[in-house]
Amino acid sequence: MNPGGGKPRIGVIGQSGEVPPEMIRAADVVGREIAKRGGILFCGGRDGVMEACCKGAVAEGGITVGILPYDDPTEGNPYLTVPVTTGLDFEYRSMVLIHAVDAVIMIGGGCGTLTELATAYLNCKPVIVLDSTGGWAARVKWIALESKYLDERKNTELAFVEDPVQAVAIAFEACSAKKPPNRRAHHG
Repeated sequence: MNPGGGKPRIGVIGQSGEVPPEMIRAADVVGREIAKRGGILFCGGRDGVMEACCKGAVAEGGITVGILPYDDPTEGNPYLTVPVTTGLDFEYRSMVLIHAVDAVIMIGGGCGTLTELATAYLNCKPVIVLDSTGGWAARVKWIALESKYLDERKNTELAFVEDPVQAVAIAFEACSAKKPPNRRAHHG
């Protein structure tokens, strides 16, 4: 369990729209594993990676929370247990998502996902990058300082894995070991 009690809240970030079948398979496994371990899956609530991980979680009886942009809950994918409308655009919705979770798993991703990654890093959230899924998840290690940090502050180590089951296991381990972030350490 996480330090604040309750079920671990695992955020899944990744690209929306049409995604390759291998990315859908990885997201489905991540969703299923989060549900099997008793966590709550949080995501941006729309299509692509978000829909695939929610579908997997729901198939295993899990709870899914979609942090949606704007005010229409019907914009969410059909596998959301709890659609949360924010009244915010995509960028600010993503900040709410990151602040709501205990750990983050990155699957593929474009620029929006890259922004979510940076937000998680700046807020000292444990981040597990599924680097076998393409997009920014496959490239971020190339630009990472010492292959594990986004900058010299070394707020949190990025964990790079290829296996979706291992990504979820690491996320759950991080939740049980997570300390509240030192907010003064990461804002510059």
